[in-house]
Amino acid sequence: MLKKVVTLVVIVFLWASVGSAVQVSGVNVADSISTGGTDLFLNGAGKRTKFFIDAYVGGLYLKAENSDAQAIIDADEPMAIVLHITSGMVTSDKMESATREGFDNATGGNIEPIKDRIDVFIDVFREKINQGDVYEFVNVPGKGVEVYKNGNAVTVVPGMDFKKALFGIWLGDKPAQKNLKNSMLGL
Repeated sequence: MLKKVVTLVVIVFLWASVGSAVQVSGVNVADSISTGGTDLFLNGAGKRTKFFIDAYVGGLYLKAENSDAQAIIDADEPMAIVLHITSGMVTSDKMESATREGFDNATGGNIEPIKDRIDVFIDVFREKINQGDVYEFVNVPGKGVEVYKNGNAVTVVPGMDFKKALFGIWLGDKPAQKNLKNSMLGL
């Protein structure tokens, strides 16, 4: 009997120490990621829906838990937004249009100072988007936002003003979707 109890305790301990993922709309969202030698932890995750279609699951990764959207937008520290495409209805054209609208909303319509960098960023969506694709937007202080598709580096977009606008798409006053913003903030 004691052997069974000890075995059960060991199994529970190992399961808890392995780390877990949060499941959102059938997507396992990792509880942490490591980038550039920095461990980032899932602050929150939620789904983006449009016309009753789950388009993607978005997760916000920070060094420490934070629910202050403006502080996150303004912080020049390692952080990431990870998008898991969950629908085959998400196309390059739709993603480009939604992202441009997001930048417009995040900047109060003043995209001119970062227009060229928005165009560089948008290029990541020119390649066909498939259900299951994963996009990572990682802020690296002093370098810019590193952009990855399915784990492959695509580009780096410099400038804190760009980072603020990008993170503002999901966390700003006019976010892509209010309940996604709240989920990413852990609210």
